[in-house]
Amino acid sequence: MVRIELPDGSIKELPAGSTSLDVARTIGERLAQQAVAARVDGQLVDVGAPLDKDARVELVTLTSRDGLEVYRHSTAHLMAHAVKDIFGDKVQVTIGPSIENGFYYDFFSPEHIFTPEDFERIEARMDELAKANLAITREEVSRDSAIAMFRDMGEAYKVKLIEDLPNETVSLYRQGDFVDLCRGPHLPSTGHIKAFKLTSVAGAYWRGDEKNAMLQRLYATAFPDKKELRTYLARLEEARKRDHRKLGRELDLFSFSEEAGAGLVIWHPKGAMLRTLLEDFERKEHLRRGYDIVMGPQILKTELWKISGHYENYRENMYFTEIDEQSYGIKPMNCLAHMLIYKSKMRSYRDLPLRYFELGTVHRHEKSGVLHGLLRVRGFTQDDAHILCAPEQLDGEIKGVLRFVQDVMAIFGFEYEMEISTRPEKSIGSDADWARATAALMGALKDSGVPFEINEGDGAFYGPKIDIKLKDALDRRWQCATIQCDFTLPDRFDLTYVGSDGEKHRPVMVHRVILGAIERFIGVLIEHFAGNFPLWISPVQAVVVNVTDAQAEYSEEVFATLRAQGVRVQKDLRNEKLGFKIREAQLEKIPYMLVIGDKEKETGTLAPRHRSGKNLDPMTPDEFIRFVQDECRQYH
Repeated sequence: MVRIELPDGSIKELPAGSTSLDVARTIGERLAQQAVAARVDGQLVDVGAPLDKDARVELVTLTSRDGLEVYRHSTAHLMAHAVKDIFGDKVQVTIGPSIENGFYYDFFSPEHIFTPEDFERIEARMDELAKANLAITREEVSRDSAIAMFRDMGEAYKVKLIEDLPNETVSLYRQGDFVDLCRGPHLPSTGHIKAFKLTSVAGAYWRGDEKNAMLQRLYATAFPDKKELRTYLARLEEARKRDHRKLGRELDLFSFSEEAGAGLVIWHPKGAMLRTLLEDFERKEHLRRGYDIVMGPQILKTELWKISGHYENYRENMYFTEIDEQSYGIKPMNCLAHMLIYKSKMRSYRDLPLRYFELGTVHRHEKSGVLHGLLRVRGFTQDDAHILCAPEQLDGEIKGVLRFVQDVMAIFGFEYEMEISTRPEKSIGSDADWARATAALMGALKDSGVPFEINEGDGAFYGPKIDIKLKDALDRRWQCATIQCDFTLPDRFDLTYVGSDGEKHRPVMVHRVILGAIERFIGVLIEHFAGNFPLWISPVQAVVVNVTDAQAEYSEEVFATLRAQGVRVQKDLRNEKLGFKIREAQLEKIPYMLVIGDKEKETGTLAPRHRSGKNLDPMTPDEFIRFVQDECRQYH
């Protein structure tokens, strides 16, 4: 017999070799039907895996993140099965992980180019395989046997994957006549899969390396029932309408040019105005919170990047140049110059904390395959700050940044989630410093009552971090703000301060951004608001439109009055029908159209119309100016 402890602390005794599914049946048949996997002593396994010793068992259903990932990964195998059934030897399978809201599978197929027209055939075959309720079974085989089997099948990419594994044995999953290399876990059978949809196809390099073969990546999504799938697909359609690249063109905010280079943003007047408004807001908020504005150079000697560890750990993401036979690195981050400012003179404990803020433009060598509009670029500006403080001040400074993030996200109407990213494999610094830094971040979050998750191994190479993920209007997550705790770089740059005891001590540094990359944040804002920006950050707040040429002169006067008082206003005095001009202004998502006809000309007023179609009461130009100021004041 084996003793099974459940999450509520209760104990079940079952014969050795029983499964988690058997455990579920002792609780109730309904749970047995819903269980798709299990956590056994913390490890996620198949619900049918045998229990050979005493263990703690947590049953996993589709209502959990783990359950949904198992469901989607199993559906990725189902899609690969269907593709192989249809296209046979024309296609080789590679990998197919679950991702947020779905999954993908990469295929090598020089003989067939997948198109959206193929999706219907693949989905139909997937549906047949799901209805067949094929058992999904796991087996352990020797590494050499697996290599021989996949080589005989002509699956060269599976052979490459296995050859790179250090294990003597590997796990395979079978369903019908389809077999795939996988560590699992998976659903018990294909019959559990109820609702799925292929969404797009894209190119992807094998293992993300541009030197390798180009694969075809089929993206798809899957949900436990068709109602959830329909809801998600409707949200996906809305996301397409909100795509910041599409709206960026339509609203004339920004562009990209192959002549300029990939991943480099060209800001048009309206986009530059939006960016300027955000940057002005940032400067004001930082000054209010005791930050000093600083500026560092765009390039620094390569020797400095070696001292910091960037050359060793981040070199592949940097650009380098040579001047007078001296090597320089174009900065991918702003921290080095800020440390040089700190080192420019002796510091006392009375000077601390020092908070240096810079809207710093950086450049990073992102691979062309991951560039994506404003969301992933090669040149961008961060609202970057570095706080240098005594260790005993660290907790208060982290909490201060958390409050800063909370205040700013409330202004934009964003909800958010937080997670702590811990030490990555490629990193610098001592275990003790990493432990201190991680404990400081966790303690600040716990004291602030903020829930968080742990993201193992995804910290910066010099320290752990709190990542803040925004939730937009479509419930998507975006990584923007981050708070990093660093004991290592102050040590490498020999930063010191004189303590109250007259001795030299080492400060600790907090790296942090609030909005993150301005480019990325604007991309998120565009999609969150669908281009309908709040009045205070709208590049154009109002447009003056006349009914006929008879009001043109008065319209010019109104336009000049508003502009002189700081209202961001345009004019449309073309000899066009009023309805046409209003429709154009609505397509440009301008908050207010100020209609001027004979009545407004006679009374010295204007008739505001909101972009939603709502008409406001007539106002004088001065009343409208105060109206705009009052509405903007609500935000900051």
